Amino acid sequence: MMKISELQVKDIVNMDNGKRLGHLTDLEINLSTGAIEALIINSSGKMMGLFGKESEEVVIPWKNIIRIGSDVILVEVPNHYGRPPQNAEQPSTIRKR
Repeated sequence: MMKISELQVKDIVNMDNGKRLGHLTDLEINLSTGAIEALIINSSGKMMGLFGKESEEVVIPWKNIIRIGSDVILVEVPNHYGRPPQNAEQPSTIRKR
């Protein structure tokens, strides 16, 4: 078992290019099944949009998570967020906050 607070301190790293995307800021949960549908990352690097202008959220579908390690969450996200990954059913998306 793992707590959300344990997930929030892990770095999230894109396997496609090795870049650090940030930390978990929120989850999308399917209320009818209780399953986690996606991880949400604030890509601006600012905590919860504080001290900054408009921030962007990167939504990573659960299917794009490769591995959750002791310090890192490895995900598969295309180099350009708007471009869907190859052979993936749900692309990662980016939203303005």
